[in-house]
Amino acid sequence: MEEIIVFAVLGLSLIFFIWGKLRYDLVALLALIILAILGLIPFEKAFLGFGHPAVVTVAAVLIVSKSLENSGIVNLIVRVMDRVGSNMTLQVASMSGIVALLSGFMNNVGALAIFMPVAIQIARKNDYPPSLVLMPIAFSSLLGGMTTLIGTPPNIIIAAFRSTNGGPAFDMFDFAPVGASLAVAGVIFISLVGWRLLPTRRSKQSGEDLFQIKNYITEVRVTADSDLVSKNIHQLTNNKDFDIKVLGIVRKKERIHAPGPYHMFKEDDILILESSTEDLKELISSAKLDMVGHEDFIDSVKEKTEITITEGIIQADSPLVGQTAANLHMRSRYDVNLLALSRGDRTIIKRIDHEVFRSGDVLMLQMREQSLSETLEEMKCLPLASRSLDIGKPKKTFLAIGIFVLAIGAAVGGWLPVEIAFTLAAMSMVFTKILPLKDFYNSIDWPVIVLLGAMIPVGEAFETSGAAGSVTKLMLVYSDTFPAWSMLVVIMLTTMLLSALINNAATVVLMAPIGLQIAYSMELSADPFLMSIAVGASSSFLTPIGHQSNTLVMGPGGYRFSDYMKPGLPLTFLILALGVPLILWIWPL
Repeated sequence: MEEIIVFAVLGLSLIFFIWGKLRYDLVALLALIILAILGLIPFEKAFLGFGHPAVVTVAAVLIVSKSLENSGIVNLIVRVMDRVGSNMTLQVASMSGIVALLSGFMNNVGALAIFMPVAIQIARKNDYPPSLVLMPIAFSSLLGGMTTLIGTPPNIIIAAFRSTNGGPAFDMFDFAPVGASLAVAGVIFISLVGWRLLPTRRSKQSGEDLFQIKNYITEVRVTADSDLVSKNIHQLTNNKDFDIKVLGIVRKKERIHAPGPYHMFKEDDILILESSTEDLKELISSAKLDMVGHEDFIDSVKEKTEITITEGIIQADSPLVGQTAANLHMRSRYDVNLLALSRGDRTIIKRIDHEVFRSGDVLMLQMREQSLSETLEEMKCLPLASRSLDIGKPKKTFLAIGIFVLAIGAAVGGWLPVEIAFTLAAMSMVFTKILPLKDFYNSIDWPVIVLLGAMIPVGEAFETSGAAGSVTKLMLVYSDTFPAWSMLVVIMLTTMLLSALINNAATVVLMAPIGLQIAYSMELSADPFLMSIAVGASSSFLTPIGHQSNTLVMGPGGYRFSDYMKPGLPLTFLILALGVPLILWIWPL
């Protein structure tokens, strides 16, 4: 009976994880509470997962990662990139290689966030679309995470599983022989082949123009002297000078959904439009339209200050996620005006101020130029414009790197457990003022921490209830027919498919007990199975929802869901084909 309950709870959790309407940390917490109420997790042990060394280590690594971002390391990156030249393959290779290297030693989403503005600037400078480079560096951030213990939360969790099942935890560089080899192979594939499989969605603008995001949703007002007054939608959308789609009309506070082609425009109509930014600019100029809120915002700024328009992409830990512009009162809270919203190929059906923000959305914002960097930082929006790129504090770079190296040395040398070494490093970053005290807790991706703290007891219930054993028996049905190494293929492939749909940390918590039981049932070493799960969890290349890095580039790259499969599928097969032999060589059965 307990086994059935656990399967039911995990099955429902998996559905909610994939559905995505309820955030994954809340789903994990709900699963924990249900299993505790039903008696499968003792009440006194329900929240012990939050004190687990793996959870503490992930939190500390995130703080240290943010400190490295603040240290001025971007300066060094930009200097290296300036020497690369204009060859496309070399540019993709250098950017992908640097992101992979950074991701081995800091949070991979943080490494990507540092490099995205740099990559977009380089793409514009060399007059090619950012879509050709953003997915490659996102995939490279995942590849780089395979290389060290701290590169990605799944590696930390795998190390903890090893220590709680009779063996010592994996050390800092135990992942490197397999992970680094796969990362190098993956970066080579991305640099030579992968970027060529991506869509070329080139803007008509010059590389110097600010906006290049496709599929913006915005609202414009028909003025009294507008050329659209008394014209219909058919006349607007059939204009060969620009490509505009009318999604709706707001007239006297009432929304007209999907208006017909011969619906007439009237003065003061608010048009909800979908277009690229260059077409939008052309329409506003030629038809005498006003962007909703544009003039009001300028009039509301009393003192003399420069007003600017910039783009920002919503990060996973942004306070905007799950909120609307109306609920947040964005103008009064952040002193910004939302002009437009882009969401890749995902549909926006409401007015933009009532649309719920999601991670990866690109916002076109109007704000005071003098407070641009601070405002984007407060909103946790990654700036996509060169002038809003804050490259940190150069004088602190070597101090931050020194603290980081000491923490790694203490962990590798066995002088301190990794969770203690990195917690001490995180505190040192604050004491030396590399990281402001206010950012100490803001640096932590709390949804991931809650997910881990909740899923660790859930994973234990999965094992103790017998559910993991049942899955293990099912997977072992053909173990006598096929060679033992084939089980590594099954484990890695299953983990890859799960990590394409749900958070990779949750995937590891579910797969590790299965891997361990298969190893024990076949009387084999557990290490190759754990390593296969670690590699599979970091290979979320098939969808934009499997990992935050993939989500982060979807809007700026103008990608569709299916675009990820084009380079992602061959890269997945490459990792599978190389990963299993490498694991068997380094970690024999």
